[in-house]
Amino acid sequence: MSALENFKHAETFANMPLSEKLEATGYVILLGMGITFIALVTIWAITALMSRAIQKIEKKSEISKINRVKVSANTAATSNTVVVAHVDKTDDLELIAVITAAVAAAMNTSVAHIHVSSIKRNSDNTPTWGIAGRSEQMNSRA
Repeated sequence: MSALENFKHAETFANMPLSEKLEATGYVILLGMGITFIALVTIWAITALMSRAIQKIEKKSEISKINRVKVSANTAATSNTVVVAHVDKTDDLELIAVITAAVAAAMNTSVAHIHVSSIKRNSDNTPTWGIAGRSEQMNSRA
């Protein structure tokens, strides 16, 4: 009968010499720690793979969902393109003026150097709980 089988029976374990008890106990400890370590490494690997897969999916969907406004700023030395997200559905000259002014302020340049080349809108797929959360956060700052 092996030392591990003696763990099943209390009376045989009690009669074992100390060296066999220590050997069996060490074996059980190493076996338990080894199985735990292998399980944790497996969980870590699965989590890492899932994270990479989700990041790839989010990158693909993010490109198609983001509302884009391309703004070209032609300064004396360089030409910059800025992408602004989440544009409202109103299509008028005030919106273009506001976007132009905001980009000019952010780039520390004159409005005369900025030309809004295109505005492309996509529908906002934010769930209602997300919209409510944003509203609550903005209202709490007042």
